[in-house]
Amino acid sequence: MKNMAKKEFKAESKKLMELMINSIYTNKDIFLRELISNASDAIDKLHYESLTNDNVKVKKKEFEIFLKTDKEKRTLTIMDNGIGMSKTELEINLGTIAKSGSEVFKNENEHKKDIDIIGQFGVGFYSAFMIAQKITVLSRSYHSDEAYLWKSSGIDGYTIEKSEKDSYGTEITLYLKEDTEDVKYFEYLEEYKLRELIKKYSNYITYPIKMETTHSHKKEDSEEYETHTEVETLNDMIPLWKRNKAKITDEEYNTFYSDKFFDYESPLKTIHTSAEGLVSYNSMLFIPSHAPYDYYSKNYEKGLQLYSNGVLIMEKCRDLLPDYFSFVKGVVDSPDLSLNISREILQQDKNLKMIAKNIESKITKELTTMLADDRENYEKFWEAFGMQIKFGVYDSFGMNKEKLQDLLLFVSSQDLKFKTLEEYINQMKEEQNSIYYVCGESVSACDSMPQVEMVKEKGYEVLYCKDYVDEFALQILREYKGKKFVNVSKDDLDLDTEEEKELLKKENEDNKSMFDFMKESLKDIKEIKFTNRLKNHPVCLTSVGNLSIEMEKVMNAMPNNNGVKAEKVLEININHNIAKKLKKLYEQDQEELKAYTKILYAEARLIEGLPILNATEIASLICDTLSKE
Repeated sequence: MKNMAKKEFKAESKKLMELMINSIYTNKDIFLRELISNASDAIDKLHYESLTNDNVKVKKKEFEIFLKTDKEKRTLTIMDNGIGMSKTELEINLGTIAKSGSEVFKNENEHKKDIDIIGQFGVGFYSAFMIAQKITVLSRSYHSDEAYLWKSSGIDGYTIEKSEKDSYGTEITLYLKEDTEDVKYFEYLEEYKLRELIKKYSNYITYPIKMETTHSHKKEDSEEYETHTEVETLNDMIPLWKRNKAKITDEEYNTFYSDKFFDYESPLKTIHTSAEGLVSYNSMLFIPSHAPYDYYSKNYEKGLQLYSNGVLIMEKCRDLLPDYFSFVKGVVDSPDLSLNISREILQQDKNLKMIAKNIESKITKELTTMLADDRENYEKFWEAFGMQIKFGVYDSFGMNKEKLQDLLLFVSSQDLKFKTLEEYINQMKEEQNSIYYVCGESVSACDSMPQVEMVKEKGYEVLYCKDYVDEFALQILREYKGKKFVNVSKDDLDLDTEEEKELLKKENEDNKSMFDFMKESLKDIKEIKFTNRLKNHPVCLTSVGNLSIEMEKVMNAMPNNNGVKAEKVLEININHNIAKKLKKLYEQDQEELKAYTKILYAEARLIEGLPILNATEIASLICDTLSKE
């Protein structure tokens, strides 16, 4: 049989192929996805012809893609019984890089529905050169009795010669490269590896992907094993998300979630959506019942699995989820996506953004429904992912606060149970104009704060904020339905009657010189004053300005902090015996007053969870004070 002369690839330069092999495809495993997708496209074309041309006599149930390996020859063959290619089509489709027969077919039939062709660029085939030193393509068109063999070893060019093939379709044979220290190409001949790649990338190709597999089992009444081979279908073909929701059981959803995302617990919520219109897509989203171990670390990667017509395009598409919904797991499958040349990275297009917007709205709606109708599960969700929602309120200067504020939960001082802001508003006193909150390291710490005591005594409810992001989020919100958020640890808390204010003002004015003297003993205090915000506790710390004491702790716990400090106010309970003691010491023993001042300030810092800066000195002062008769 006479061989044709070797031909050059009809591309701008050989560097284009080098670029495709070495740069465009960053993952060698992707070659099998591309070749199987091409085989599926070829079958699609023949199937479509059978529906529109009575002379084409094929049955859909006979279509298949078949894999065959030969370990001795180091070859992997991908066979299909699709439409096949003539000599001219081989020349056009494989001789010209980036010339796609699928793209031409799609353009010619773009007005027709139900044509799922994703081989738009014609370069997927060349990804096989990442693992193959030589490729042969034996093809026979459905419309011809003649077969042709295409051969190439890469950038040097290709040959096409007449050959023989018993049936229509295409056989692509890859002659694998020799193994290196970095890549074991032989692995692509192993059954387990091929199964893994098909399950990952091509599990939902609509035609069976078959392979002859080997199985071992014990002989009866013997310890010996015998093996047998059988032809096995490796893919599921129909994805769960394309099935009728009414016919899918909870068990099937949970099994899919567990297998797909390796979670041992069932999800709290499954959101299954089929959308048609300007952009069509199917999605199956899951809200997990618990956060993964690395969720609040920089190692966690958000994103949904993205498919195009059942072919995995991206393992984690970040653009489909906002950060505040990064806990959602799931898959999205759409035929209306603009794919880049390698199908590995998605070009930013309006369809992707539209899908992402719809998904965000759907998740918000489902969480709102869960909050209203399934409070127990919503609180489980909140325990796991509430901090992320609060971060979403604060992030981007509060751009999303209106969307998220009604999803927020805080523990209430009233019963130490979760409450929404709406529930707080509905239970407010008639004359109340503010939503009161306090920040601490835990609910119990918040509940025992001196500043909370009198607020509760006056019958007001306080929201307990135990997460570092809470106060940042509330400051971004500023108010909810006209009610401002007020930190009970701020020095401007206004709960006194006019008469109480006047009496307190006079006390502070009368004792100004004493406070000035006490301030000399403390370096980082803006002011010392009497207060009647406390009931039983002798002292507390409050702050002035936008930076609260809790914010100081949060910001100073961050790397590369600049040692920021809140402007602190030491407030002394005017109704406590300590107030009388201080006045007496100012008149009789100012040195001892200095000691009392330092001890009281250390006590106030301890209550706030702040470190005592001069612990040794304070310990000595306490012992000296206790030992005096």
